[in-house]
Amino acid sequence: MPAIATSYARLSAVLPSAHVSAGPPRRGRGWLGAAELAAGGPAVEAYVAANAKQLGGGRGAEVRTDVAATLALHRYLWPAALLFTVPWFLSRRVPRLPVGDVSFHTTTGRMTVRMREFACLPEDPAAALPGARVVASPDELRAEVRAAVAEHATPLLAGFAPLLRRGPRALWGLVTDEIAEGLSYVAELLGERDRAVAELGLLLPGGTKPLAGGAHFRHGPDGVSRTRETCCLYYTIDPAGICSGCPRACERPRIGHPANAA
Repeated sequence: MPAIATSYARLSAVLPSAHVSAGPPRRGRGWLGAAELAAGGPAVEAYVAANAKQLGGGRGAEVRTDVAATLALHRYLWPAALLFTVPWFLSRRVPRLPVGDVSFHTTTGRMTVRMREFACLPEDPAAALPGARVVASPDELRAEVRAAVAEHATPLLAGFAPLLRRGPRALWGLVTDEIAEGLSYVAELLGERDRAVAELGLLLPGGTKPLAGGAHFRHGPDGVSRTRETCCLYYTIDPAGICSGCPRACERPRIGHPANAA
Protein backbone atom coordinates (compact mmCIF):
# COMPACT_ATOMS: atom_id res chain seq x y z
CA MET A 1 0.00 0.00 0.00
CA PRO A 2 2.94 2.41 -0.44
CA ALA A 3 1.09 4.61 -2.93
CA ILE A 4 -1.52 5.65 -0.38
CA ALA A 5 0.11 4.88 2.97
CA THR A 6 1.22 8.48 3.55
CA SER A 7 -2.29 9.80 2.99
CA TYR A 8 -3.75 7.28 5.43
CA ALA A 9 -1.06 8.13 7.97
CA ARG A 10 -2.02 11.81 7.81
CA LEU A 11 -5.68 10.84 8.20
CA SER A 12 -4.92 8.72 11.28
CA ALA A 13 -2.80 11.50 12.78
CA VAL A 14 -5.68 13.98 12.85
CA LEU A 15 -8.49 11.44 13.33
CA PRO A 16 -7.20 8.38 15.24
CA SER A 17 -10.58 6.65 15.08
CA ALA A 18 -10.13 6.44 11.30
CA HIS A 19 -6.89 4.47 11.49
CA VAL A 20 -6.26 2.47 8.31
CA SER A 21 -3.80 -0.41 7.96
CA ALA A 22 -2.80 -2.65 5.08
CA GLY A 23 -3.75 -6.29 4.92
CA PRO A 24 -6.44 -8.77 4.00
CA PRO A 25 -9.89 -8.45 5.59
CA ARG A 26 -9.96 -9.43 9.25
CA ARG A 27 -12.63 -11.47 11.01
CA GLY A 28 -13.61 -11.99 14.63
CA ARG A 29 -13.03 -9.99 17.82
CA GLY A 30 -15.08 -7.08 16.57
CA TRP A 31 -13.81 -7.18 12.98
CA LEU A 32 -16.29 -7.43 10.14
CA GLY A 33 -15.62 -7.62 6.43
CA ALA A 34 -17.41 -5.15 4.21
CA ALA A 35 -18.33 -8.10 1.99
CA GLU A 36 -20.23 -9.62 4.92
CA LEU A 37 -22.39 -6.52 5.14
CA ALA A 38 -22.84 -6.47 1.39
CA ALA A 39 -24.14 -10.05 1.56
CA GLY A 40 -26.95 -8.92 3.85
CA GLY A 41 -28.72 -11.40 6.09
CA PRO A 42 -27.43 -12.30 9.57
CA ALA A 43 -24.29 -10.14 9.47
CA VAL A 44 -26.22 -6.97 8.68
CA GLU A 45 -29.00 -7.85 11.11
CA ALA A 46 -26.51 -8.39 13.94
CA TYR A 47 -24.65 -5.16 13.14
CA VAL A 48 -27.88 -3.18 13.03
CA ALA A 49 -29.15 -4.79 16.25
CA ALA A 50 -25.92 -3.83 18.04
CA ASN A 51 -26.31 -0.25 16.84
CA ALA A 52 -29.95 -0.18 17.92
CA LYS A 53 -28.98 -1.34 21.40
CA GLN A 54 -26.28 1.31 21.71
CA LEU A 55 -28.45 4.09 20.30
CA GLY A 56 -31.36 3.26 22.58
CA GLY A 57 -29.28 2.84 25.72
CA GLY A 58 -30.40 5.05 28.58
CA ARG A 59 -33.38 6.48 26.71
CA GLY A 60 -35.89 3.79 27.55
CA ALA A 61 -37.23 3.70 24.00
CA GLU A 62 -36.91 1.07 21.31
CA VAL A 63 -35.10 2.25 18.20
CA ARG A 64 -36.92 1.51 14.95
CA THR A 65 -35.15 -1.03 12.76
CA ASP A 66 -35.02 1.30 9.76
CA VAL A 67 -33.55 4.08 11.91
CA ALA A 68 -30.91 1.79 13.39
CA ALA A 69 -30.10 0.48 9.92
CA THR A 70 -29.75 4.00 8.50
CA LEU A 71 -27.39 5.06 11.28
CA ALA A 72 -25.43 1.79 11.12
CA LEU A 73 -24.93 2.28 7.38
CA HIS A 74 -23.91 5.89 8.03
CA ARG A 75 -21.39 4.80 10.64
CA TYR A 76 -19.72 2.54 8.12
CA LEU A 77 -19.94 4.73 5.01
CA TRP A 78 -18.62 7.92 6.64
CA PRO A 79 -15.11 6.49 7.29
CA ALA A 80 -15.27 4.19 4.25
CA ALA A 81 -15.66 7.19 1.94
CA LEU A 82 -12.45 8.61 3.39
CA LEU A 83 -10.56 5.59 2.05
CA PHE A 84 -11.07 7.09 -1.40
CA THR A 85 -11.35 10.82 -0.88
CA VAL A 86 -8.35 11.38 1.40
CA PRO A 87 -5.72 9.87 -0.96
CA TRP A 88 -7.31 11.79 -3.84
CA PHE A 89 -7.28 15.06 -1.89
CA LEU A 90 -3.78 14.71 -0.46
CA SER A 91 -1.84 12.88 -3.19
CA ARG A 92 -4.08 12.70 -6.27
CA ARG A 93 -4.24 8.91 -6.07
CA VAL A 94 -7.51 6.96 -6.06
CA PRO A 95 -7.54 3.37 -4.82
CA ARG A 96 -9.99 0.79 -6.08
CA LEU A 97 -11.29 -1.04 -3.02
CA PRO A 98 -14.21 -3.39 -3.66
CA VAL A 99 -15.97 -4.68 -0.56
CA GLY A 100 -13.94 -7.89 -0.61
CA ASP A 101 -10.78 -5.92 0.16
CA VAL A 102 -11.97 -3.93 3.20
CA SER A 103 -12.77 -4.76 6.81
CA PHE A 104 -13.57 -2.61 9.81
CA HIS A 105 -13.75 -2.87 13.57
CA THR A 106 -17.28 -2.26 14.74
CA THR A 107 -16.22 -0.74 18.06
CA THR A 108 -13.11 1.29 17.28
CA GLY A 109 -13.80 2.19 13.64
CA ARG A 110 -10.35 1.00 12.54
CA MET A 111 -10.18 -0.31 8.97
CA THR A 112 -7.98 -2.59 6.89
CA VAL A 113 -7.54 -2.35 3.13
CA ARG A 114 -5.99 -4.63 0.54
CA MET A 115 -5.21 -2.35 -2.38
CA ARG A 116 -4.65 -3.99 -5.74
CA GLU A 117 -5.08 -1.01 -8.08
CA PHE A 118 -5.09 2.77 -7.99
CA ALA A 119 -5.51 5.61 -10.47
CA CYS A 120 -3.14 8.56 -10.73
CA LEU A 121 -2.07 11.33 -13.08
CA PRO A 122 0.73 10.96 -15.66
CA GLU A 123 3.20 13.17 -13.80
CA ASP A 124 2.83 11.24 -10.53
CA PRO A 125 6.01 9.29 -9.62
CA ALA A 126 3.69 6.52 -8.40
CA ALA A 127 2.62 5.92 -12.00
CA ALA A 128 5.52 3.47 -12.28
CA LEU A 129 4.37 1.37 -9.30
CA PRO A 130 2.62 -1.99 -9.70
CA GLY A 131 -1.15 -1.57 -9.85
CA ALA A 132 -1.01 2.02 -11.11
CA ARG A 133 -3.49 3.04 -13.78
CA VAL A 134 -2.80 6.42 -15.36
CA VAL A 135 -5.65 8.75 -16.29
CA ALA A 136 -5.20 11.78 -18.46
CA SER A 137 -6.58 14.69 -16.43
CA PRO A 138 -7.79 15.90 -13.03
CA ASP A 139 -11.35 15.65 -14.31
CA GLU A 140 -10.86 11.99 -15.18
CA LEU A 141 -9.33 11.43 -11.76
CA ARG A 142 -12.43 12.94 -10.14
CA ALA A 143 -14.51 10.51 -12.16
CA GLU A 144 -12.33 7.73 -10.73
CA VAL A 145 -13.19 8.86 -7.19
CA ARG A 146 -16.90 8.73 -7.93
CA ALA A 147 -16.60 5.36 -9.66
CA ALA A 148 -14.51 3.82 -6.88
CA VAL A 149 -16.92 4.97 -4.18
CA ALA A 150 -19.90 3.74 -6.20
CA GLU A 151 -18.25 0.36 -6.75
CA HIS A 152 -17.78 0.00 -3.00
CA ALA A 153 -21.17 1.37 -1.98
CA THR A 154 -23.44 -0.40 -4.47
CA PRO A 155 -23.36 -3.87 -2.85
CA LEU A 156 -23.52 -2.34 0.63
CA LEU A 157 -26.71 -0.46 -0.19
CA ALA A 158 -28.16 -3.73 -1.50
CA GLY A 159 -27.16 -5.54 1.69
CA PHE A 160 -28.86 -2.97 3.92
CA ALA A 161 -31.88 -2.35 1.67
CA PRO A 162 -34.24 -4.91 3.28
CA LEU A 163 -33.95 -3.11 6.63
CA LEU A 164 -34.40 0.39 5.27
CA ARG A 165 -37.44 2.40 4.26
CA ARG A 166 -35.62 4.34 1.59
CA GLY A 167 -35.49 4.31 -2.16
CA PRO A 168 -32.40 4.46 -4.38
CA ARG A 169 -32.40 8.25 -4.62
CA ALA A 170 -32.27 8.66 -0.83
CA LEU A 171 -29.61 5.99 -0.44
CA TRP A 172 -27.33 7.56 -3.03
CA GLY A 173 -28.00 10.93 -1.43
CA LEU A 174 -26.64 9.43 1.79
CA VAL A 175 -23.48 8.34 -0.04
CA THR A 176 -23.09 11.85 -1.46
CA ASP A 177 -23.39 13.28 2.06
CA GLU A 178 -20.72 10.95 3.42
CA ILE A 179 -18.29 11.94 0.67
CA ALA A 180 -18.84 15.67 1.10
CA GLU A 181 -19.01 15.86 4.87
CA GLY A 182 -16.33 13.32 5.68
CA LEU A 183 -13.66 14.97 3.59
CA SER A 184 -14.64 18.50 4.59
CA TYR A 185 -14.37 17.54 8.26
CA VAL A 186 -10.97 15.88 7.88
CA ALA A 187 -9.71 18.77 5.76
CA GLU A 188 -10.71 21.17 8.53
CA LEU A 189 -8.56 19.15 10.94
CA LEU A 190 -5.72 19.35 8.44
CA GLY A 191 -6.15 23.10 8.10
CA GLU A 192 -7.26 22.82 4.47
CA ARG A 193 -11.03 23.25 4.69
CA ASP A 194 -11.28 25.99 2.07
CA ARG A 195 -9.41 23.94 -0.50
CA ALA A 196 -11.55 20.91 0.29
CA VAL A 197 -14.77 22.86 -0.15
CA ALA A 198 -13.58 24.04 -3.56
CA GLU A 199 -12.39 20.57 -4.57
CA LEU A 200 -15.63 18.94 -3.44
CA GLY A 201 -17.60 21.39 -5.55
CA LEU A 202 -15.78 19.99 -8.59
CA LEU A 203 -16.02 16.39 -7.43
CA LEU A 204 -19.74 16.58 -6.63
CA PRO A 205 -21.29 19.20 -8.90
CA GLY A 206 -24.62 17.35 -9.03
CA GLY A 207 -25.89 15.12 -11.80
CA THR A 208 -23.13 12.51 -11.43
CA LYS A 209 -25.20 9.34 -11.19
CA PRO A 210 -25.57 7.10 -9.32
CA LEU A 211 -24.71 9.75 -6.72
CA ALA A 212 -27.68 11.95 -5.92
CA GLY A 213 -27.26 15.67 -5.37
CA GLY A 214 -23.97 17.46 -4.94
CA ALA A 215 -21.63 19.07 -2.43
CA HIS A 216 -23.33 22.48 -2.71
CA PHE A 217 -21.42 24.25 0.07
CA ARG A 218 -22.47 27.83 0.71
CA HIS A 219 -20.37 30.73 1.93
CA GLY A 220 -22.19 33.12 4.24
CA PRO A 221 -21.50 35.65 6.98
CA ASP A 222 -21.29 32.83 9.53
CA GLY A 223 -18.93 30.68 7.49
CA VAL A 224 -19.40 27.66 5.25
CA SER A 225 -22.56 25.59 5.48
CA ARG A 226 -24.26 22.77 3.66
CA THR A 227 -27.69 21.16 3.74
CA ARG A 228 -27.51 17.39 3.60
CA GLU A 229 -29.24 15.49 0.83
CA THR A 230 -30.82 13.11 3.36
CA CYS A 231 -31.82 12.97 7.01
CA CYS A 232 -30.10 10.33 9.14
CA LEU A 233 -33.26 9.99 11.29
CA TYR A 234 -31.42 10.56 14.55
CA TYR A 235 -34.18 12.97 15.59
CA THR A 236 -36.51 9.96 16.00
CA ILE A 237 -34.30 8.83 18.89
CA ASP A 238 -33.57 12.22 20.40
CA PRO A 239 -35.93 15.03 19.30
CA ALA A 240 -33.31 17.56 20.42
CA GLY A 241 -30.63 15.89 18.34
CA ILE A 242 -31.22 17.41 14.92
CA CYS A 243 -27.87 17.37 13.12
CA SER A 244 -26.40 20.53 11.70
CA GLY A 245 -27.26 20.79 8.04
CA CYS A 246 -30.22 18.42 8.34
CA PRO A 247 -32.76 19.04 5.56
CA ARG A 248 -35.48 18.86 8.23
CA ALA A 249 -34.06 21.84 10.14
CA CYS A 250 -33.14 25.42 9.45
CA GLU A 251 -29.65 25.93 8.12
CA ARG A 252 -26.91 26.04 10.72
CA PRO A 253 -23.49 27.51 9.91
CA ARG A 254 -21.38 24.41 10.42
CA ILE A 255 -20.07 21.69 8.16
CA GLY A 256 -21.59 18.44 9.36
CA HIS A 257 -19.81 15.75 11.31
CA PRO A 258 -21.52 12.60 12.54
CA ALA A 259 -21.12 13.47 16.22
CA ASN A 260 -24.71 12.72 17.10
CA ALA A 261 -24.62 9.37 15.41
CA ALA A 262 -21.17 8.26 16.45
